[in-house]
Amino acid sequence: MRILLTNDDGIHAPGLVALEKIARALSDDIWICAPEYEQSGASRALTLADPLRVRRLDDRRFAVEGTPTDCVMMAVQQLIEGPAPDLVLSGVNRGQNIAEDVTLSGTVAGAIEGMALGIRSIALSQAMNYFHDEVVAHWETAETFGPGIIQRLLEVGWLADVIMNVNFPALPPEQVTAVEVTRQGFRDGHLRHWDKRTDLRGRDYYWMGFTATPSKPKDGTDLKAVYEGRISVTPLHIDLTHNETVHALKGVLGGAPPKAGGRG
Repeated sequence: MRILLTNDDGIHAPGLVALEKIARALSDDIWICAPEYEQSGASRALTLADPLRVRRLDDRRFAVEGTPTDCVMMAVQQLIEGPAPDLVLSGVNRGQNIAEDVTLSGTVAGAIEGMALGIRSIALSQAMNYFHDEVVAHWETAETFGPGIIQRLLEVGWLADVIMNVNFPALPPEQVTAVEVTRQGFRDGHLRHWDKRTDLRGRDYYWMGFTATPSKPKDGTDLKAVYEGRISVTPLHIDLTHNETVHALKGVLGGAPPKAGGRG
């Protein structure tokens, strides 16, 4: 089995080391193509206005000055010699990618690009309770359970337009209680905020941060599973259509386009 590895934390990220360990437990045919610099929050961004520069680190390892989507596209269409990969693994991200964060995640985007190219794809993330520089993620948890979960998912299979989003809880392996197949949750509070500051020249600037306010997620969601120490496996797809609203609008907007009424 040929496996392509990517991430959004960059070519030198410890999570990529963990991902390679996971992949090598499954296959010897491993290719790596990751961003030269961190691309967290890049989502499915493509580099369109600048050239893409590629640095070859060894025969099967590349760093691209672009996004995770750029990396997967470049690897599959330009860099990998011979057959296309059978599997794309994206991660292991430093921090969870759950709930509404999946739409921002470069890790998830790397898997989505693999899916768009017709390749089975899985995003993997290691949850953290704190994101201070001195805090080390429990990479051993992803390394311990990742190979078995991936192997089982491949045995069962899934639809071609779906990716798997796997999140490991912020616990050592011996404290992980179970694996749960979940749905995407949504937090009940706003985590992001902006801190207004002033530089030494008297000009204002803004620094984005996150609050540590925990949400109260519903049962069956990725949030609840990770909060309670379980590994979350969430099938995701790129179709964002809200079908209930589609059906509700068909009777209102179907047919000839409406014209604006007079102003009152």
